[in-house]
Amino acid sequence: MKHNHNHDNAPNISDLKPVRFEFTHPTAKSVSVAGTFNNWQPEAKTLHPSIAGKWLKETILKPGVYEYCFIVDGQWLPDPQAKETVANPFGGRNSILKIESTSNGKQSPVKK
Repeated sequence: MKHNHNHDNAPNISDLKPVRFEFTHPTAKSVSVAGTFNNWQPEAKTLHPSIAGKWLKETILKPGVYEYCFIVDGQWLPDPQAKETVANPFGGRNSILKIESTSNGKQSPVKK
C-alpha cells in the first residue's frame, strides 16, 4: 500500500485565496500562466479568451510570494500589470505576486 507522505503539507481550505490572472493581447492564439505556484508548467494554468482580446484565469493559491510569467503563443512574458518583477536566469523578468494572509476576515486583493 502506498502512503501519501505530503498530508501534513496539505493546505487548509480556509488558507486558500482567490486569484484572477488577466492578460490582454488582441491577436494571441493561446495564453497560459506558469510560475512557482505550479512548478513552471504552462499547461497547468491555461487562460480562457474573453472579449476584446482579454484572457482570464481564476484559481486559488495559498498566501505567499510567487514568481510567474505569461506564455503567449509560446513566448514567455512578464505581466505588464505587475507591480514588481525580478530578473530570471534566462535574461528576462518574472513578475511577482504577493498573496497576503487574512486574519481579520477580509478577503485578500485579487490579482489583476
